[in-house]
Amino acid sequence: MDLDSIECVSFSDGMDEDEIHLLHHHHSEFSSTKPRNGTTNHNNSVGPTVIAPATSVHELLECPVCTNSMYPPIHQCHNGHTLCSTCKTRVHNRCPTCRQELGDIRCLALEKVAESLELPCKYYSLGCPEISPYYSKLKHETVCNFRPYGCPYAGSECSVVGDIPFLVAHLRDDHKVDMHTGCTFNHRYVKSNPREVENATWMLTVFHCFGQYFCLHFEAFQLGMAPVYMAFLRFMGDENEARKYSYSLEVGGNGRKLMWEGMPRSVRDSHRNVRDSHDGLIIQRSIALFISGGDRKELKLRVTGRIWKEQQNPDARVCLPNLCS
Repeated sequence: MDLDSIECVSFSDGMDEDEIHLLHHHHSEFSSTKPRNGTTNHNNSVGPTVIAPATSVHELLECPVCTNSMYPPIHQCHNGHTLCSTCKTRVHNRCPTCRQELGDIRCLALEKVAESLELPCKYYSLGCPEISPYYSKLKHETVCNFRPYGCPYAGSECSVVGDIPFLVAHLRDDHKVDMHTGCTFNHRYVKSNPREVENATWMLTVFHCFGQYFCLHFEAFQLGMAPVYMAFLRFMGDENEARKYSYSLEVGGNGRKLMWEGMPRSVRDSHRNVRDSHDGLIIQRSIALFISGGDRKELKLRVTGRIWKEQQNPDARVCLPNLCS
């Protein structure tokens, strides 16, 4: 597609002498009993035990209501049935197994058992080799580099997740976004009724350069009481990788020019968070209409820019742009 012709319009988861084997609470998360990299624990020293799949201990640590792994405080009824603290409230203080009234009894023995265990990350099947103490597992999983990415398309409530190659194909085939190769861009945003800011669609274009993928967003929204337009770039990868790149944006016309330079934000950060942080080129509608020229009844904006990769110069100790031709 000719970049200059782009137009935006309106639309609303046996015990032996050395190891205890445990299956994580999501059975489907593990396809084998050891991590992908073949790492196993043959250390016979006293201490926390590396856990591989088995059912008995798994069942002890699984809440019978939500089926998630239980973390302190673990509650029990007078008959010894256990459940997690969240579900204790949900079942209105009645044991879901025997229907007896629940008091405030802690199952300290089970909490101690859990404290002695180590478990694979729930993203084991996606390649994560991490094995964490039971009580540290959830924290690791919130920042695990192998956790899937969410779809960066913000024009609909899309719940698709996956790795970057999968999401690139999803954006192209399901959301029909424009795909381009190269690190320079030249877009034209045209809107026949610029007063309809609330229903103005946003534009997403995916760029492939330096072996990575980037999402260019351009949209209209209300900033307080003022209608504005905003352009910003997101990196399809983790934040530490995003910092290796920079980009510039320029909007001009009618003898005027607005410029922005910054680092792309990772798609790990939600589209709304990036937009609400104002980390991009923001143009007030009045200025946008003035730049458009004409009778101010139609918005015509040209957004140009480029992406470059920062490379450290070991002699000068400064970052030099590695520009794409």
